[in-house]
Amino acid sequence: MRICIDASPAVHHRAGLGRYAQELATALLDIDSENDYVAFYNRPSDAHVDPPLDRLPHLTTNLPAKPWRMSALVAHFARISQDRLFPGIDLFHATDHLLPRLTRLKSVFTLHDLVFRFYPHTHKPLNRWFLTLMMPRFLKAADAVIAVSESTKRDAIRIYGIDEGKVTVIYEGVSQHFRRASPEAISAARHKYSLPDQFLLSVGTIEPRKNLTSLLEAYHTLKSEGLPLGLVIVGKKGWLYSGFFNRMHELGLDSAVAFPGFVPDEDLPALYSAADLFVFPSLYEGFGLPVLESLACGTPVVASNASSLPEVAGEAAILVDPRSVEALVRAVKDVLGNRELREDLRERGPKQAARFNWQRAARETLAVYTSLAGE
Repeated sequence: MRICIDASPAVHHRAGLGRYAQELATALLDIDSENDYVAFYNRPSDAHVDPPLDRLPHLTTNLPAKPWRMSALVAHFARISQDRLFPGIDLFHATDHLLPRLTRLKSVFTLHDLVFRFYPHTHKPLNRWFLTLMMPRFLKAADAVIAVSESTKRDAIRIYGIDEGKVTVIYEGVSQHFRRASPEAISAARHKYSLPDQFLLSVGTIEPRKNLTSLLEAYHTLKSEGLPLGLVIVGKKGWLYSGFFNRMHELGLDSAVAFPGFVPDEDLPALYSAADLFVFPSLYEGFGLPVLESLACGTPVVASNASSLPEVAGEAAILVDPRSVEALVRAVKDVLGNRELREDLRERGPKQAARFNWQRAARETLAVYTSLAGE
């Protein structure tokens, strides 16, 4: 087969979706010598293609994100084939919550999450409108659907009534370089990012569904009780973040919270390893890679008990109701105040993370491709 993977989120460095596309494509190229792979991405003038995707043949459209989405919308409603964009391709894998209208190609659609249905206020209106209108059409049009967790699969079946046999759960993985960093690497990261001696860490795009305002509230309470820890939030500004920064200012935490911004993958293990505790109070996650990465680095984790996160964390983290600031405060205090519990979590984390790897994800994804080829 000649397989085209939508690498758009990877070449435009779109956080979780970008990590998925990059890591899955890399693992597929490692394990599969039978099929040919092609990378597709929009807006090539702004693309930054990392290895090994830079070695693949590529197909592109010059359209920026919004016009590209609208072209797919029009094609689906007007029943216009977009096969011409993919000459010589047998199968297209949609990784970016966007499936062109294909009439001759087989297609696989990865469903990352349905947060726009459960927490619509956490999405920008245009994005929410597009996904609400097009997601059921994409799921129906795809020949196979990959859900990144059992939680996501259940949500898709319940909301859209799609055939359970059409959906395969394939967990994401954690890269091998996510492991406990050396003292030298931790020291270098402390210097490079001006990290506090002791701190709580959270990693993710600053957007409403990450529930970072609740983390601020909890941190304010802990700080007022004399907790001698800083708070470091790693990630770019996403959307609808003004409420978060306004609340931070109201709580007087402007100088207490550090924002390193985007941190490259090679530096993340040292930041995870330097943290006293990783806190992830997200309202909804299709998978939740930062939790897995922190577990792999042996950092104790307090995370939300919502959506897919119990699947990812297993028994290796303390899970709490993300809507309860009191529960969040109590969990942080329990972990920081109990050395035996911290050491137990440090030991459990890497063992839990070892259950998830990109090579297995690639093998299971390849099996989906092969089943469609057989049809």
